[in-house]
Amino acid sequence: MARFAVLNKNGDFRALYYRGKTQVHSALVTYARKSRLGIARAGITAGKKVGGAVQRNRCRRIIREAYRSLLPRIEGGWDIVFVARHHTVKMKSTQIKRIMEKQLIDLGVIKK
Repeated sequence: MARFAVLNKNGDFRALYYRGKTQVHSALVTYARKSRLGIARAGITAGKKVGGAVQRNRCRRIIREAYRSLLPRIEGGWDIVFVARHHTVKMKSTQIKRIMEKQLIDLGVIKK
């Protein structure tokens, strides 16, 4: 199981929300911003609109697994936040991976 650097400070999340580039899908919202650290860091969030604790945890799990499979293709020096939406609950990690890959390519995090 590949480990990745985690965003967990509120200030980091806020910086991405306000100054990062955004890609939106009905199942996933992705914010990305270049950083000077040289490593890719990711944060995952799911609000109460997604559902109860079980649904929110499932969303975070499938997003984490999709990100983990794409991690070797991600160039260093990016901060990324993934926000689960209501449709994420009904999807599998392979579907989320396809959506996430397209969003990361559009944001310039992954090169074609």
